[in-house]
Amino acid sequence: MPPSVRRPLRFVGPLLTATAAVVGPVAFFLVLVVATDGAGAGFLAWSASAGVAVLVALRRGRRRPWRGRLVPFLPALVAAALTLSVCVPTVPTARRQPPALPFVTTEHWSLATGSRVAVYHYPPTGDRPRHRAPLVYLNGGPVRGISLLDHRFLQRLARQGHDVYAYEQAGGGRSDLLPMDQYSITRSVHDLGAFVGRLGERGKGRADVLGFSSGAVVLTRALAEPAVAARLRRAVIAEPGPMDGPTARIAGQRGRPSARDIAPAMTGPRSTRVPRYAVAFGLLRLGLLSPGNGLVSQAEGVNAFTAADLGSDTASAYCARDAHRIPVEDTARNFSFSAAASLRVQETVEDSPSLAPRLKHSRTPAMLMIAECSSQVRQWETAVLAADPAARRTQYMPGVGHHMWNGLDDNDRRAAAVITAFLRDEPAPLPDHPTRAGIPAFLRDHK
Repeated sequence: MPPSVRRPLRFVGPLLTATAAVVGPVAFFLVLVVATDGAGAGFLAWSASAGVAVLVALRRGRRRPWRGRLVPFLPALVAAALTLSVCVPTVPTARRQPPALPFVTTEHWSLATGSRVAVYHYPPTGDRPRHRAPLVYLNGGPVRGISLLDHRFLQRLARQGHDVYAYEQAGGGRSDLLPMDQYSITRSVHDLGAFVGRLGERGKGRADVLGFSSGAVVLTRALAEPAVAARLRRAVIAEPGPMDGPTARIAGQRGRPSARDIAPAMTGPRSTRVPRYAVAFGLLRLGLLSPGNGLVSQAEGVNAFTAADLGSDTASAYCARDAHRIPVEDTARNFSFSAAASLRVQETVEDSPSLAPRLKHSRTPAMLMIAECSSQVRQWETAVLAADPAARRTQYMPGVGHHMWNGLDDNDRRAAAVITAFLRDEPAPLPDHPTRAGIPAFLRDHK
């Protein structure tokens, strides 16, 4: 073998050994983080892995000259520094709420359930006749602040004569956090019941409710709760996720192609580029850490998570044709999302039994809204129509994705017209499609 080849190869062995000496403790650290569920912000796992790395370095260097004994400690120090970065917070660990919005007053209501939620009120304006029932908006998330894009749509509904109330569900936006074990789909339903009950105490009567995405799931389940449903006048179920465990396990078809994977990457800071949060959110998403893990607290996770961390999830809410003109939904100052609490709520949906036996007794008039380019599984949406005998109308919204009111073209106007027509018991702007009997054909046609 020529010397020119032999010399570089002499470094391969030591390099592989040094790499293994770094990777080994890091892998051991991650295993311990999972095994301890991140106890002590990860310092328990760090202490153990660093201790083992030091013992290995001592063993490797015991027969070397005293200067050579220091060499095995270099990989151990590198591994210790890498793993330590997972244990040190880079954002405040106490809750940091978004600042007040300049265009609407933020109230805080303490509900009978114990939740303290941020409330926004848009009184009716414009020259349209005033609608007699208040309209309550449930945003998606599930534990997420209301975006500025949604606030603009709520203002449009107020200009249509609706008395609009919106609240950020417990743990989202400017609402107070709950202990992690108190987040559940049942708690969300009871919070809705308490909120509309509070409106009733103010003389507002029964409420109309518009639920979007995971908010639509809360609303669907509320229709199956007689005590809550009695406080609702009409329900608009827009782009719902799975309503129960059996529905969540359906791996069905989706709508027309969305902008997912073809839209330009979101810009802005990402917490997932910081080792601590990349590990925490990654293990959380893989189900290797519990939502209430000890690595990153709920408050710190909310403070750290950014809109850019959602990645292609945002693009999936728009049609492929809109991939290069997706609007900015929110600002960094207003954005708020609790990944851990959201996962906890989703788990309680997935663990719940079939809702259909209870939903079939619903008597609250309901309308289902389905987007052409929906990223939701079609069977999640049609399951609501099939199970709810009080679902009177379905509006298939052409030219829009999951986020149907998005500020593009005339999408907001069309969505508002559909909602207003149903709540006022006026003729539908669009054909009733699909009907309950037409669900098989709708799925077969892959619309």
